[in-house]
Amino acid sequence: MSERAQPEAHRRFSTKRQYVLAEDKGWLQRFHLMKDDLLEGIRLYHLVWTLACSDIKLRYRGSLIGPFWLTLSTAIQIGAMAFLYADLFQTDIHTYIPFLTVSLVLWGYISSLITDGCHCFSAYDTLIKGTRMPFLVHAVRSVIRNTIILLHNAVVIVLVFVLMDVHLSFYNLAAIPGFLLWLIDGVAISLLLGTICARFRDIPQIVAAIMQVAFFMTPVMWQAATLRGHPGTESVILYNPFVYILDVVRNPLLNEPLDALLVMKALIISGVLILVSLVSFARFRGRISFWV
Repeated sequence: MSERAQPEAHRRFSTKRQYVLAEDKGWLQRFHLMKDDLLEGIRLYHLVWTLACSDIKLRYRGSLIGPFWLTLSTAIQIGAMAFLYADLFQTDIHTYIPFLTVSLVLWGYISSLITDGCHCFSAYDTLIKGTRMPFLVHAVRSVIRNTIILLHNAVVIVLVFVLMDVHLSFYNLAAIPGFLLWLIDGVAISLLLGTICARFRDIPQIVAAIMQVAFFMTPVMWQAATLRGHPGTESVILYNPFVYILDVVRNPLLNEPLDALLVMKALIISGVLILVSLVSFARFRGRISFWV
């Protein structure tokens, strides 16, 4: 190449866009990138809904009644357990069956949010590596998918309330703010566990084992009143975070009091969860694509 042509070629090359790896400027930059991810994910709400519905359709493709198989299995489980445990705990069957129904349906939702949250990134590794998409989309996708399943299972609650002639009032609507808190917690736990489990693949099995133990340690099949007068076992309720999270929705549905202390504890637990989730997501967001 002649000396005259070299500067011209250099100018043509220099006009092209060049990409360089930006230096990590610390937590301020990380939180800024996290904020952009969250805002962009919120804007894609229509995509999130489409993906969640697609998950449900693919899971039950070819099934005759689809997600209502879960509804049917829940109803059978309640019918099989209700009379046995009502007699075992010496409780009134007319109050125990609504309690057991609401508890099992809501606990199933909480458990699914947590266990599915472990896989909200690793389950879509091909999509994450091949498509530029906010990570929030995958977290909210998991929450919406489980919420759709919850709505199917809620049919069992309605039927039991009708059969048992459970009194309904405007007080039952107090469960709505608690449920909205659950949705936020579900996204937070999905971001947190999804990030951790993308790096450490043994964590989902540990989480599943913890949830299995928590099911028996939380008043789902048994009522908290049965532990009154037993100081050694009352700590099972006192230091169990699932009790407060569960009761902010369950108590209004069962016409039980929702005191300020219970709500405050639930808000504190949720606040800590959200804070830890955001810090963890901001710190490791850039590595998720390499871990999945």
